[in-house]
Amino acid sequence: MRAGPAFSTSDQRSELPPTSSWAAARRRSGAGSCHLIPSEQNFSREAGRDTGMAKDILGEAGLHFDELNKLRVLDPEVTQQTIELKEECKDFVDKIGQFQKIVGGLIELVDQLAKEAENEKMKAIGARNLLKSIAKQREAQQQQLQALIAEKKMQLERYRVEYEALCKVEAEQNEFIDQFIFQK
Repeated sequence: MRAGPAFSTSDQRSELPPTSSWAAARRRSGAGSCHLIPSEQNFSREAGRDTGMAKDILGEAGLHFDELNKLRVLDPEVTQQTIELKEECKDFVDKIGQFQKIVGGLIELVDQLAKEAENEKMKAIGARNLLKSIAKQREAQQQQLQALIAEKKMQLERYRVEYEALCKVEAEQNEFIDQFIFQK
């Protein structure tokens, strides 16, 4: 993968301005107007030294050759580190995506549990209210029954008093009858 613009020493040479560091490096190395293409010529030791000096000069200017002898703006180490960082970033983004999916599932689960807890809470409140209403109904029924018992006790007391009165009347009438029979 390319980390920066690549310049072929043969194709792109005419696009570089003559005042560029490429032209200055060529002038210093003694290349003159001769067009050297590193991948196309056999270098002697002297040419190899000139190439090494040119690479040093280009390196100082911020230009580097890659493994295909293409001119690059970035140092090959920086390019490699950039590629590694890009891969690490991609892995990180993938892991963040997985994390977001997991968190999304967890949030859905918690929301579902919260709804179920709310439903159970409402059922418990309803059951408590029902028990309270049943207790109130029983209390009201108990009061009604106690009132009925009190009424029946009063009626019993009236009947007892009436019975005693009737027993007294019967006794008087029996006594009167007995006296009437004895008088005859």
